[in-house]
Amino acid sequence: MVAESRHSRMVTRTVDLRSDSVTKPTEAMRAAMANAEVDDDVFGHDPSALRLETEMAKIMGKEAALFVPSGTMSNLISVLVHCSIRGSEVILGNKSHIHIYENGGISTIGGVHPRSVKNNEDGTMDIDLIEAAIRDPRGEIVYPTTRLICLENSHTSCGGRCLSVEYTDRVGALAKKHGLKLHIDGARIFNASVALGVPVSRLVQDADSVSVCLSKGLGAPVGSVIVGSKSFVAKARILRKTLGGGMRQVGVLCAAALVAVQENVSKLEDDHKKAKMLAEGLNRIKGLRVNVAAVETNIVYFDVVKGAAEKLCKNLEQHGILIMQESPISIRVALHHQISASDVQYTLSCFKQALTGEVQEDNGI
Repeated sequence: MVAESRHSRMVTRTVDLRSDSVTKPTEAMRAAMANAEVDDDVFGHDPSALRLETEMAKIMGKEAALFVPSGTMSNLISVLVHCSIRGSEVILGNKSHIHIYENGGISTIGGVHPRSVKNNEDGTMDIDLIEAAIRDPRGEIVYPTTRLICLENSHTSCGGRCLSVEYTDRVGALAKKHGLKLHIDGARIFNASVALGVPVSRLVQDADSVSVCLSKGLGAPVGSVIVGSKSFVAKARILRKTLGGGMRQVGVLCAAALVAVQENVSKLEDDHKKAKMLAEGLNRIKGLRVNVAAVETNIVYFDVVKGAAEKLCKNLEQHGILIMQESPISIRVALHHQISASDVQYTLSCFKQALTGEVQEDNGI
């Protein structure tokens, strides 16, 4: 008999832990969208877009900002501005989002060559390995020209780990020493800022550009921003249009994003606490293995000891628990502001039942 899907069963509760990108707009966001003052943003006249961009530039400690449809586009534009000559090379982590999950856009669209350096478990790359990867300009007859270093903070594929100010400063100093630019993929930079207890502007002080996703941890329905110097953003605006990212009355989206920035940064610490609570609970369940100490923000990776991750995911889906399989043995979950402590306890009870057959009362239901 074919197993029933969650749609054909009466699933009374859904806990969506696939990503922090699955949040729904809050009532405050919907109200802001309905009442947004708008104009044509391609002409640079949309007041809601300008309001968001001005606020984000101020928060990030940069001269200017630009709203774009997605994090993938924000990273692509940033790399292409810094590597405007085809055949340029960018140094990035072998587990970085740009390198793995963005369709190879920097090479297929921009003619930029990626040179990957091994990411450590904490998301860093060894400084000496970064420096060793920088091409000797005297070999330009055969080598691509290194023009950019990219960091990711927090680092998704390394479990949401945070890069410290000290580390970022060292990479920034290395870039300046060799005349290179530094871009930070800050899809979850606010998570890193909250976890480290460091102002986000200080965390990206040495970066020439930063991409910030508004629709992940912050919970906006759509969009990212790129921040940097005025000249950088002017070039980015042209590339946004080239890539199809000029969206006219975009203030409808920017209004919701501004609410997310104003209201949801303060909720990130609670997201991190719930992630730690979930990690600790999962680690107590026989058949799962979690490195609890590595859980720094809102992302938790764990292994299914007997390697049946796909079967476990399907089992949990029948109970409304949606999670993301990363490999035959590995699973990822991400917490966000619309996951409650009660949801965490319900999730743990479903995991325990699926793996041990024990039914655990959930007092939070």
